[in-house]
Amino acid sequence: MQQLPILIAVMGPTASGKSDLAEAMAFVLKLPLINADAFQVYRGLDIGTAKPIDRSNYHLIDIVDPWEEFGVGEWIRRVSDVLPRLFAHAGGAIVVGGSGYYIRALFEGYRDLADAPDPQRREELNQQSLEALVAVLQERDPSAAAKVDLQNRVRVQRAVERLDVPRLEWSIPACRKVKLARLPNLERNRRRIEQRVEAMVQAGWLDEIRDLILSGVQREHPGMRAHGYRAMWDVIHGERSLNEAIEATQVEVAQYAKRQRTWLRAEPNLITISAEDGGEALATALDLLWSEDGKINQPARHVLEPGS
Repeated sequence: MQQLPILIAVMGPTASGKSDLAEAMAFVLKLPLINADAFQVYRGLDIGTAKPIDRSNYHLIDIVDPWEEFGVGEWIRRVSDVLPRLFAHAGGAIVVGGSGYYIRALFEGYRDLADAPDPQRREELNQQSLEALVAVLQERDPSAAAKVDLQNRVRVQRAVERLDVPRLEWSIPACRKVKLARLPNLERNRRRIEQRVEAMVQAGWLDEIRDLILSGVQREHPGMRAHGYRAMWDVIHGERSLNEAIEATQVEVAQYAKRQRTWLRAEPNLITISAEDGGEALATALDLLWSEDGKINQPARHVLEPGS
C-alpha cells in the first residue's frame, strides 16, 4: 500500500539552527520547504529576518509588502493551497520557522481562524476614531472588548475587523505529520543571538532599512514589527545610538527566544533534538525518520535525545 505524504515541521527558538537543519533535511530527503516565519513573508525584510540566501526551494517567502497585514489565517490559507501540489510532486514537505502558532494551527487543525480582512473595510476603519471603534467592539462583542487593550488602537481595530471576517474554511490532504524541535543549550543560544544581531548590522541591515524607507515604508507598518527594525529605524533618524539599538535588539530577541522555549514545552507530539552540532542534529533526525528500505517513516516516539 502506498504511503501517505509526510509533513515535517522543524521548530526551535530563534538562532537555534532550525533553518540549517531543515534545509539539510530537505536536501537529503528531496523535499520542498515552506516558510513559517511571520516576517520572512515580507518583501525587502531580508537581513533582519535572517531570510535564507537561496530561496529556490522555499515557498511562502516574499509574498506580501511591509505595509500589508499578514496573520495565521492568511498563512494557513496559502499553505492549504500549495500543499496538494507539493504532496503530488514530492511526496511531502518540510515546514520551518519560528512562528509556533502558525505550525500548531496547521498541524492540530485549528478551525477558529479568520481569513484576511477586506482592504476596503480596513480603510473605512482607519478613518474612525479610537473611541468610535471601542464603542463598536463593546456593543457587538463585549467578551472580546474585555480582553483587548482599549488604549491600543491597532489591537482594537483588528478586533473590530474580525467581527465581519468569516471563519476560514480550509483543509489539507491526508498525510503523516511529524514535529521536530531543535533545542540547543540556553546559554549557547543566547550567545548566538547576540552574535547574529551584530552580524546583521555588519551585513548592511541599516542600508536595508534605508531602502525600505525610500520605497515608502513607514515605521508603523506591520512589517516593521519584526524584531529590531524599529530600533534600527531610530538609529537612522538619530533618535538612538547604534550600540543602544544593538543591545535593545539583543535583549528583545533573547526574551522572544525564551517565550518560544516555553511555547515548545506545551507543543503536542513534539520530538526534541538537543544536539549542538549541526551534523549530529541531522543524523539524529534522519535516523528517526528513515527506515531500512529507504522510505520516510512516521516515528512512534515523541521525545528523542542524541544517543537514545
